Amino acid sequence: MIVGTIKEIKNNENRVGLTPQGAYRLVQEGHTVLVEKDAGIGSGFSNEDFEKAGAQIESYARTVWKEAKLIVKIKEPLSPEFDLIQPEQIIFTYFHFASSQPLLDAMLKSKATCIAYETIGEKSKHPLLAPMSEVAGKMATLMGTYFLAKFAGGKGILVSGVSGVEGAHVVILGTGVVGRSAAWIATALGAKVTLLVHKPSRIPELQELFPNAKLVESTPENIEKIVPTADLLVGAVYATGARAPTLVSEALVQKMQRGSVIVDVAIDQGGCIATSQPTTHENPVFEKHGVIHYCVANMPGAFPRTSTIALTNATFPFVKRLAEKELHALKEDNSFLNGLNVINGQITNQKVAEAFERNWVKVEELL
Repeated sequence: MIVGTIKEIKNNENRVGLTPQGAYRLVQEGHTVLVEKDAGIGSGFSNEDFEKAGAQIESYARTVWKEAKLIVKIKEPLSPEFDLIQPEQIIFTYFHFASSQPLLDAMLKSKATCIAYETIGEKSKHPLLAPMSEVAGKMATLMGTYFLAKFAGGKGILVSGVSGVEGAHVVILGTGVVGRSAAWIATALGAKVTLLVHKPSRIPELQELFPNAKLVESTPENIEKIVPTADLLVGAVYATGARAPTLVSEALVQKMQRGSVIVDVAIDQGGCIATSQPTTHENPVFEKHGVIHYCVANMPGAFPRTSTIALTNATFPFVKRLAEKELHALKEDNSFLNGLNVINGQITNQKVAEAFERNWVKVEELL
């Protein structure tokens, strides 16, 4: 198969879909790998690194889009790329369709096959979401710590505190990989941490992981009571394939103290806080009701070397299977099959369809 990866065009997105090591392994197995010129520069991989691995460097993205059967990306295609997509081309990347109707419409129109990293897996286990969720979760606390500084618009509280002075109150909505990762950093820094837990049955297990944190069931009443006390509020909610539920209303944000900080990691899926709007690494924050909002939609792109290696370690086995067996690889693995969101102009993910009140087709009827 011809496998291609391109230079990402999303604001300050420096990750790349394939590493030279991954390209080498594909070439050794008889596949052709096309890499757009400078696609890996932001992650510390030169064109020469890819050439030594046996990949072909192409000067223009449109060449890769035209010739490759499988495109391996990091983020969803953007509007300048829509017309480059080929019918029946397999696009393997993060899509987060539920947060963007224009993206969904464009992919349906393209007749491409869209396999989303974020929906691969079963139940609460998402192997291609986990590594970037860990990065984003740890970043959430670190970015929140930075923007709590007075010069950054925050209330001037040091998250860790000092001798005789209490640290910041960090409230985390959600206890998946993002929430736990945020909590690990916050507790390590010495912050006062409250975790709002969706499933009360998990509280004993989580209490063992975070003995110094306060764990509370995530009910509307508890959210209403606890959120206004947060110096740093982290939104760490994820519903597979669906738009994130709005757990914090605008009225509740208004009750937070001026200079408090919100980091809404759920912004890729529309955000779990009513006042959240997508931002970029170039302009990462905005102020609403006196509260600083950090809502960057590709947080791990800030640390592209770490993020690319972590993500491609997880994605490569799936890339390899697609290159070998194309869509037959999906038939052999239900968790992989769950990644199929769009094929031949039809939606195959129920949650994506429900987000926009669209019809969907069971995958089994199409494969």
